[in-house]
Amino acid sequence: MQVEVIAHTLGDAILAASSGADRLEIITAPHEGGLTPSYGLVQKILERLQLDIRVMIRPHSRHFFYDEEDIATMLQDIANFRHLGVSGFVLGALTPTGAVDQDTLARLLDAADGIPVTFHRAFDEASNFVEALDTLSRYPQITHILTSGGQPSALDTAAVDTISELVRLSQPYGISIMPGGGLHHRALESFLRRTSVKDFHMGSGVRLENNLLHPIDPELLLKVRNIADSL
Repeated sequence: MQVEVIAHTLGDAILAASSGADRLEIITAPHEGGLTPSYGLVQKILERLQLDIRVMIRPHSRHFFYDEEDIATMLQDIANFRHLGVSGFVLGALTPTGAVDQDTLARLLDAADGIPVTFHRAFDEASNFVEALDTLSRYPQITHILTSGGQPSALDTAAVDTISELVRLSQPYGISIMPGGGLHHRALESFLRRTSVKDFHMGSGVRLENNLLHPIDPELLLKVRNIADSL
């Protein structure tokens, strides 16, 4: 089972890597849901770590539908980070009506040039999860969908039911449903057993005082790692 951890500083990344993370999502502005990090941060992380490093491509937190100026920025960021040698990207795009924006998505994937992509929590604002999953499954480059099941926390009862159903529906497609948002070690084992996910995403749940702005807590992350390894 793969454990992905948010990192928004070099220290975060080093602590996460040494405490059991399999994959890092590199962002800035965590309280805005994550935005594109700096080139320098990603470069320094890649210099220090040999790990699956996926970089957020999100130019602002206003919404998930993008105009030409936004898209031009995203394409340039993808080109820059691809040149650095990142493992993957985290991105997403919707239409104003809540459908997956296939035109924008195709352009971003083309710029990523075969590098794996996680479709981020824009998925939670899709108007129809089943239709969105069906659309995303047509792109082999998209390996993961990050979701809280459309709820504030992936641990909410409605979210658990939704995530479980998405896992079931995704099996023929080979795309991984990756829950994130509100997960913590105390409820993790039960959640993982109920949903049958193979990957999950940790943010505040592996940080001091469960605060996304605080540093990684190695003890918490090791507890999470042990839970994942026990299943």
